[in-house]
Amino acid sequence: MRKVRRLLGARYRRKAGLLAAIASTATLYSVSSAAQSSVTLYGLVDTGIRYTTHADRQGDSRVQMTTGESESHFGFKGVEDIGGGTKVVFQLEDRFFPNSGQTDPAYPYFNTAFVGLQSSSYGKLTMGRQINPLADAVLSAFITNPWLPTFYQFRPEVTMAQGVWTSNMVKYAARWQYLTAEVSYAFGGNAGAFGAGSQIGASLIYLPGQPLRLAAAYLDSRDAVNGSAHLKSWTAGGSYSFGATTVTAGWAVNRQDAGFQGNFPNGPFSAPELTALEFNTFTSRQMFFGGVSQQIADSIHLSANVWRTIQTGKTQAANGNATQFQLLADYYLSKRTDTYLEADYSLYRGGMVGAQFQGVNALSSAFGTTQLGIMAGVRHMF
Repeated sequence: MRKVRRLLGARYRRKAGLLAAIASTATLYSVSSAAQSSVTLYGLVDTGIRYTTHADRQGDSRVQMTTGESESHFGFKGVEDIGGGTKVVFQLEDRFFPNSGQTDPAYPYFNTAFVGLQSSSYGKLTMGRQINPLADAVLSAFITNPWLPTFYQFRPEVTMAQGVWTSNMVKYAARWQYLTAEVSYAFGGNAGAFGAGSQIGASLIYLPGQPLRLAAAYLDSRDAVNGSAHLKSWTAGGSYSFGATTVTAGWAVNRQDAGFQGNFPNGPFSAPELTALEFNTFTSRQMFFGGVSQQIADSIHLSANVWRTIQTGKTQAANGNATQFQLLADYYLSKRTDTYLEADYSLYRGGMVGAQFQGVNALSSAFGTTQLGIMAGVRHMF
């Protein structure tokens, strides 16, 4: 009988130990699962066929497969909840040409690459290559064709955003109800010349939801070689929606000091590329733009847009202006896939002929005083 009791006691102790181990494991699992994290793969593939007039200096037309309306890309973004209302966030994104499979040479491999902290009480602090505050303001409140993702083949206002992305940037954003304020600083990294090549930025974005959105921003970049020379940009604008119709209007200015040569390591282009784009030929560029977009049911978007730009050159020959028009029809085959037809017409005068003034990347194909472009394509988001 005593032996039986010893055997039963040993079995009880083993079972109790097993239950304790299970309980301990469950406790550890509960603690680790409280710090939730996730990583998302996302992207977009867009390609189309585009016809353009005056595509070379001989005045010839061109038919080509292009990157499409949107810039194709894939990326990873993640978040980890570390408790106390604070999260760690990061994003990596590459842009590429689907017609050739090559990475866009205008950008680094990861055109977006940042990590930071986001607090429910203290705002968001991020460090790395990311969108500057001026581009954030335009994107949030008064970008043309607001339903379209990313920048693309014909969106002239993004040319005024100093390349849109900035490297070596620290950006802080704080939000109070409907108002978001952003400030940024990009390090120049030059020994003995702390400010040379640096950039500062700030924006105010008012987003109460529909119908009204407003924003304003400022950006100041210093030349990396001549640290006393600046490229300064301002923008302001907004949009108003009534029903399925949205009206947008915006204004932007770029001003260069005489000694600014585009030696800016944090921007998307090198100094030789900026010269080829005729970026360093102006003292001032001022753009007024606006448009109207109409949504029909859930599957159709229509829009009409216009841009007017006036340039004061560093020499009289660089004085010029541009007037650009666009019509766009976009049909969604599903929630993730759409097809589109786009037409644009541009009038260039004086120093604006040959300047890159359509989108964010690539050399201009406008070798004449007028240019017509027609594009059809398909886009898929994942």
